[in-house]
Amino acid sequence: MSDAATQGAEATQPPAIPHTDEAIIAAITEQEAELRFDSFDHTDAWKLGNVLVALAQERQHPVSIAVLLGEQRAFQAGLPGSSAENDDWIMRKARTVRIFDHASWYVGARFRLDGRDFAVESGLDPELHAAHGGAFPIHVGDELVGVVAVSGLTQATDHALVIEALRIARV
Repeated sequence: MSDAATQGAEATQPPAIPHTDEAIIAAITEQEAELRFDSFDHTDAWKLGNVLVALAQERQHPVSIAVLLGEQRAFQAGLPGSSAENDDWIMRKARTVRIFDHASWYVGARFRLDGRDFAVESGLDPELHAAHGGAFPIHVGDELVGVVAVSGLTQATDHALVIEALRIARV
């Protein structure tokens, strides 16, 4: 594990994974309030991406990782076992975050809780958008400046990995 990941790992643990849509929404609402930055630039994107890589390598997770600043991929990695399909999922989830300004898992849970089908009722092309866990907004204050995303595991585990890395990277 890299020094940055090791130092932060001592201060954080993987978040508990909620199991109901109400719990998902409540947990992510807290995470989105907690995990905001005073500033976030290419150096921060690189740091966050490398923390994600270190965590995923340590656990042998077959994931793709991206940190987007605006429309630019400021960091991207594909680990052994991941594929171009994971890259596609990252972008589908990231587009959803940009539109709703919430984590992709939050959006899916909100639609389900409201008795709605995201793929049908969002009005968005399901080939380009996905409301599955693994993409999280990067806010500087109240401004959405980017998205961090992981794909390759279950949606809950993708999301938890992102949250763990954000907590480490902010240290």
